[in-house]
Amino acid sequence: MHDLGWLTAADERAHPPGEERLWSESWYFDFTDRAGALGGYVRLGLYPNLGVAWYWACLVGEGRPLVTVLDHDVRPPKDGSLEIRADGLWADHTVETAFEHVSLGCEAFAVGVDDPAEVYGDLRGDRVPFGLDLEWETDGGVYPWRETTRYEVPCTVHGEILVGHEVIDLDGIGQRDHSWGVRDWWSLGWVWTAGGLDDGTRFHTARIRLPGLEAFAPGYVQPPGGVPEQIDVCRAEEELGEHGFPTTASVTCGALDLAVEPVAFSPVHLVDDDGSGPRHARFPRALCRFEAADGRRGVGWTEWNQPG
Repeated sequence: MHDLGWLTAADERAHPPGEERLWSESWYFDFTDRAGALGGYVRLGLYPNLGVAWYWACLVGEGRPLVTVLDHDVRPPKDGSLEIRADGLWADHTVETAFEHVSLGCEAFAVGVDDPAEVYGDLRGDRVPFGLDLEWETDGGVYPWRETTRYEVPCTVHGEILVGHEVIDLDGIGQRDHSWGVRDWWSLGWVWTAGGLDDGTRFHTARIRLPGLEAFAPGYVQPPGGVPEQIDVCRAEEELGEHGFPTTASVTCGALDLAVEPVAFSPVHLVDDDGSGPRHARFPRALCRFEAADGRRGVGWTEWNQPG
């Protein structure tokens, strides 16, 4: 294991909450096949001062309907556990070896829709049995952010996906991340991306869209067989289509200039009401293919937080 910086094995688990209303802790688990034709993600978010957990899980792909689980009113897990239960939902997330191996199980009834924009409205669709039995194993090293309590881990991902009567064996790549602190989705926008190129290079960066943070460049490029190396610049641009879904995009991640092709979207509509009126944010998240300026190609996930 390379130098983990400020991280300790205890940081893989939940942390004592702060006092702020929107203090939260989240774990993301992304996955995609190696062709970028099928993928999904899971997010477990704990909001102790609101008394709830959020749970998202999905599967997307070329020519496939979106299958999504979105529940913002889950009872938080017991202390020392990341297992949740709700009506039509069970999921658990287990750190088998700190910073090396995580397993995830999910059994749920998801909603299947042909148009992902329906998530932004009155989400209705087919009730679809959905399950995940997947393993994330670290591919290279761990990247602790220097500026905040967050870390990212490039992974290989393998296991089984159940959707309806279909059983899918996955042998692909992914990214998992874990962060804790105040997160106000409704006050600032961002672009987050992570993936892998066909030569084994891994990458991640996040463009925070807040005045004064233009030089802020969290992220890494990990060379084939290496460990994450801090980048010094990140930029992100996109062209928006209907419903605010990006149609094309580009990301600069250190020395990598990447064209981004969104393949399939699994968005979320986020609403906050502290008593002074609701605030809204749209959160399109997409399985993507990437092409570097030198012709290398890759796959991964990109998200755009769009408040207002």
